[in-house]
Amino acid sequence: MANVDRAGIGLRSERGPLLLAMMLSTGLVAIDSTVIATAVQSIVAGIGGFAQFPWLFSVYMLASAVTVPIYAKLADTIGRKPVMLWGIGAFLVGSILAAAAWNMPSLIAFRAIQGLGAGAVLPMAITMVGDMYTLEERARVQGYMASVWAISAVVGPTLGGIFAQFDMWRGIFLINIPLCLLAGWMIWTRFQEKVERRSHRVDYAGAALFTSSLTLLILGVLQGGHGWAWASAPSLGVLGGGVLLLVAFVLVERRAAEPVLPFKLLARRLLLTTNVLGFFVGAGLIGLTEYVPTFLQVTTGAAPVVAGLALGALTIGWPIAATLSGRAYLRFGFRPTAILGGTMLVLGTASLAMSTRYPSIWLTAGICFVIGAGFGFSAVTTLVAAQSSVDWAERGVVTGTQMLFRNVGQAFGAAALGAVANAVITSHGGNEQNPATMTAAATSVFVAATGIAVLLLVSALSMPRQAVHVAAHQHQEPVAEMG
Repeated sequence: MANVDRAGIGLRSERGPLLLAMMLSTGLVAIDSTVIATAVQSIVAGIGGFAQFPWLFSVYMLASAVTVPIYAKLADTIGRKPVMLWGIGAFLVGSILAAAAWNMPSLIAFRAIQGLGAGAVLPMAITMVGDMYTLEERARVQGYMASVWAISAVVGPTLGGIFAQFDMWRGIFLINIPLCLLAGWMIWTRFQEKVERRSHRVDYAGAALFTSSLTLLILGVLQGGHGWAWASAPSLGVLGGGVLLLVAFVLVERRAAEPVLPFKLLARRLLLTTNVLGFFVGAGLIGLTEYVPTFLQVTTGAAPVVAGLALGALTIGWPIAATLSGRAYLRFGFRPTAILGGTMLVLGTASLAMSTRYPSIWLTAGICFVIGAGFGFSAVTTLVAAQSSVDWAERGVVTGTQMLFRNVGQAFGAAALGAVANAVITSHGGNEQNPATMTAAATSVFVAATGIAVLLLVSALSMPRQAVHVAAHQHQEPVAEMG
């Protein structure tokens, strides 16, 4: 492992090009998370399938979730760079295919390919930053990484809204092509690492069982009460099959040499609570991402770009809070900072649920900003806490597990909240373009998101009170060097 001058942290420092490469890579996922949400109405108008559109989010997150642990294990064995480059390549291929989709099922399939790439990109970027900077430095670097989400909060909804406005929704996928090429080139030319290569065993059986079980459970949740009755044979069969496969997955993981889900890590209270909190971060976030723009477009008649910018306020509040969280957890500790974030989330989501009777772009944007700040204080703090409790050899797996829980939360959140919305829309006549119907559906979704926020706060309160002490974290040497 090579030593690098650690005097500078900014983009003009010796590690600046590496930091910029991480920011570009993060930008791929950050823009994608907001750009598609504003184009849902345009996509449905072009290829149909409103009841299926939650799968655009669920299948993407499911593909990301089940591959993150595999990528994390590979990153700790063959290095971060090859995994990151593979992820960028898969994301690029998925984007090109998605732009050529001819109906909703094909678009859903191609979104799965995008998810396979995203499962590598974001965790690897976070892990690389953890390798390059010490805990104290990461508190400052958060500002740079957070700026990516702030910029994406404006660029993503704006691009999505513009493409949707002119009925050019395929452009939201084509825009990924230059970003992927630039990010890949930066990683290829700038990031070098020295890794002690060793043999590894990929838990294919565990990955297959995990994927199958989650797919059936998500299918059962999304179709229950809409595609079939909850107590019907198809519903019970699908959900029951998912549960049985999940039990089989746990049994296989206990015997696997290198399991997809490392249960030994979850025996540590800090890692267990931060992972559970990450699950609720994902579940709550996806509900807002899915329905805030659609709610505003239908109830206020707002253009897609305007509705998207209201959601963008959430991803502006997130990076601002993420930047401030670095100072907060260094001074007050990880647990109090996470509790602050959870409290803001409860207040914000409850306010959003109550505000649907008076649809307003500005009011919704203001509430989304508060919600985003809550996510920033809770999600970033708990991730850094988890990373700081382990050394280099485990950091990739720990980061991957964090992303796994968050992505699974998003996949289930998209399915569960989509089922809630579909049930309400069906009970009100099935016309999702009716303002009264969409108001009722959005209210139900936001109430459910409030419940998720309460569970997130409980997870933060369950974190261990003592500070995280890691022997090496204050003096660790960066493991990346300039190319």
